[in-house]
Amino acid sequence: MAAYVERSAVSLCLEILKDPDRKSLVRIIYEAICLMFVQRELPVHYFSRYLFKKHVRNIRDFIPNRLLGYKITPNFNDNKAKEVLDNKLFFDFYYRQFDLPVPQILMYNFRNMFVLAGKVKRINNPEEFTDLLEKLFDENKNVGSVIIKKTVAGSCGTNIFKLYGREVREKEALVKRIFNEVIKTGFLFQKTLVQHPDLDNLNPSCLNTVRIDTFIDKDGNSEVISAYLRMSISNNFIDNISSGGCQVGIDTETGKLKEHGYAPFRSVGVTVFEKHPVTGLVFRDFQLPFFEKVRELAVKTSQCMPALRLVGWDIAICRDGPVLVEGNSDYDINGNDLAYGGYFRNPVFRKVLREINYPVRNDRSR
Repeated sequence: MAAYVERSAVSLCLEILKDPDRKSLVRIIYEAICLMFVQRELPVHYFSRYLFKKHVRNIRDFIPNRLLGYKITPNFNDNKAKEVLDNKLFFDFYYRQFDLPVPQILMYNFRNMFVLAGKVKRINNPEEFTDLLEKLFDENKNVGSVIIKKTVAGSCGTNIFKLYGREVREKEALVKRIFNEVIKTGFLFQKTLVQHPDLDNLNPSCLNTVRIDTFIDKDGNSEVISAYLRMSISNNFIDNISSGGCQVGIDTETGKLKEHGYAPFRSVGVTVFEKHPVTGLVFRDFQLPFFEKVRELAVKTSQCMPALRLVGWDIAICRDGPVLVEGNSDYDINGNDLAYGGYFRNPVFRKVLREINYPVRNDRSR
């Protein structure tokens, strides 16, 4: 499937006007004006959260952009403790000590200094890098491919590579491109996780991960706020939403997918997916394996660093159970807001809002 192209504001407006699933223009204008008066800001989120669609009735349950612009997470996450999440090498060192399942790091580097099997080696050119990669695969016969990503600030799916052992010698240009990128800073070389076969049926092109956010209240109790599944919808090996991915909300009680899938509004316009565009598998009621263990892993992990109270965790569901991929201290709350169906009605997130003294209505139906 072809990659989606970012649309202009004019193009998006025309798509909305032509959308057969939109509300009437009178209704759209009325609702937008109501939100503007109630929330005291231009309701930009009315469109990015697809509130103009006929099936969306609870428009006041969705978080406005201005509130998200307050950067809610810094109110709950100690800035000095964030590095344990922001630095993926520190993340591995820290959370591995709690016997949590995390991806296996085979090698890492800082600029041209590489660490493999406990030994440091200086690599000066692509030829030496090729030899080192060959050694990596020779010493790890059970590894078919590696995921190569930045140690720090590797968000949004940028600067992530996947390299198969057979490609080390066959794809000289690719190896050279990877070398020229990794020596600029630090990268991790991780063993590629193999996801559960059920998720392969949904989308086999990438590792589909669950984004699940947790909150630690004032009494130290951890709770799951919400969750959604991320996947590629363009045969990409990366599941990030910003890299052409799609998100589908998860019923956190049952572990089943909800009905609608959403990709970036500027990329797909008015399109709301009810099935995967490549595999054709319907989202609604698709049962995620091991989801109760996914919940348990998220809660257990959140308790390991109490200074980080509001975190979005990325968890893979593999053949033998969930694996903790990473944590995000400044995660994209509006993605969870969209997938959940409005965070103002989420009972756990309402606790978050009360703690920052944001007025929360008692009427949860809104």
